[in-house]
Amino acid sequence: MNTVMKTSLLEELLSQQTTKKNLSVARLVEKVLSRNEGVLSNTGAVLATTGKYTGRSPEDKFIVKDSISESKVDWGTVNQPIEEKVFESLYTKVMEHLKQKDEVFVFNGFAGADHNYQLPIQVINEFAWHNLFAKQLFIRPTEEQLANHQAEFTVISAPTFKADPSIDGTNSEAFIIVSFKHKVILIGGTEYAGEIKKSIFSIMNFLLPEQNILSMHCSANVGNEGDVALFFGLSGTGKTTLSADPYRKLIGDDEHAWSSSGVFNIEGGCYAKCINLSEEKEPQIYNAIKFGSVLENVVLDEETRIPNFDNTSLTENTRAAYPLEHIDNIVNPSIAGHPNTIVFLTADASGTLPPISKLTKEQAMYHFLSGYTSKLAGTERGVTEPQATFSACFGAPFLPLSPATYATMLGEKIDLYNTNVFLINTGWTGGSYGVGNRIRLSYTRAMVHAALEGELNNVETIKDEIFGLEIPAHVAGVPDELLIPRNTWEDKEAYDETARNLAKKFHDNFKKFTHVSPEIAAAGPNFK
Repeated sequence: MNTVMKTSLLEELLSQQTTKKNLSVARLVEKVLSRNEGVLSNTGAVLATTGKYTGRSPEDKFIVKDSISESKVDWGTVNQPIEEKVFESLYTKVMEHLKQKDEVFVFNGFAGADHNYQLPIQVINEFAWHNLFAKQLFIRPTEEQLANHQAEFTVISAPTFKADPSIDGTNSEAFIIVSFKHKVILIGGTEYAGEIKKSIFSIMNFLLPEQNILSMHCSANVGNEGDVALFFGLSGTGKTTLSADPYRKLIGDDEHAWSSSGVFNIEGGCYAKCINLSEEKEPQIYNAIKFGSVLENVVLDEETRIPNFDNTSLTENTRAAYPLEHIDNIVNPSIAGHPNTIVFLTADASGTLPPISKLTKEQAMYHFLSGYTSKLAGTERGVTEPQATFSACFGAPFLPLSPATYATMLGEKIDLYNTNVFLINTGWTGGSYGVGNRIRLSYTRAMVHAALEGELNNVETIKDEIFGLEIPAHVAGVPDELLIPRNTWEDKEAYDETARNLAKKFHDNFKKFTHVSPEIAAAGPNFK
């Protein structure tokens, strides 16, 4: 398939009368309801379910190996290669599939709040609720921008088109295929809306470093004095929750970039986990779920239409998508200065990592490359309880380039802007998962507050013998005994063994990073 043929198929679809372009939020909601794609909650949010795919499907994600990607992409189990002819065949089939639909929906907008680095994008959806999702998650254009909009990348999502692996060359009926040459992301066989969002993030992670801009899987906010904080962490570690702070303005909840001018949001909305969501614990997120928002796999009461955020019968990965404007204290546009503080978040299911520790530059690089957390239930298919995992740069599933590319850039920026770095464990204390308890959100918030306010920059610390981390001896609002994980375990020998086992996992994982300096390699735990 040459470029002319691809363009012809796309233009033919876009020119059909059945193709609805850039509908308003209200009209998209009407379409969702009239097409029976979803229902309304008591607050006016759209509720849709996604069938068997209730999380990302990493085994079904591919990048076309071509003249652009071949020498740049970090190929492996994360970035799986696929032949261009497979993409071309599926592209043709998907376009023919969409042409037969009664309606197809198109959103034109942007990724990247900084106009100097914006990527014009186009999202084509078989489902109206997916198009509403895209409209709320990406950056919406002004009327003037829309009139002059020329998409550089196009996402095409056809959930009801299911691939035949024996014919189409995929691993299953589902597929997410990125072609940098054709500037297309092709999605089929899965109704999980998160694939749309993360595919664009992957594209930005490929394009931005070429402009000497660090793309990051993190949330960000800014204080009244202009101090900027970044929160790195995989899904479920608390990025969205902890960045939604009533005393700080939100820049964004998941995807950012760091240029020579400062930080900017890649998106125009938030995609928050809402399992066990309550107004008391997370008022900003709770109150953002109103008309125009999208609830994914949340269970509603049949009569009242009130969401039951504690119900996990469909999945633990229940989600809410809403525009940034649904939160009161945001930065608009989503741009700020250089970060004063970086927080690495991990949900440690072993219960052995300290709730908070301050990192040296070398430790920061070690833990950034390690990207340790416990993969939480629901974020991927087949994950039903926490599993220890290492995801380089706290976002390996979305990084087409070598982790060293992003890590080197981060290290240079930490040095250049004298940024403080903390490791915060939002996971378990008093024992491992199943024995101990999840660290209270109120304690975590107190630790984050102390770190961002500079209260921990020059305090007494206690060095953890196994992990080598400097733990503050006191943090306002947090019991002292909680700060030292070993003190919270009844069985000290069990703690020591569990901690050493985790330290060894760090060591074994880090063996793959063969080109780091001896100082960074030595900054990890001692497992002996």
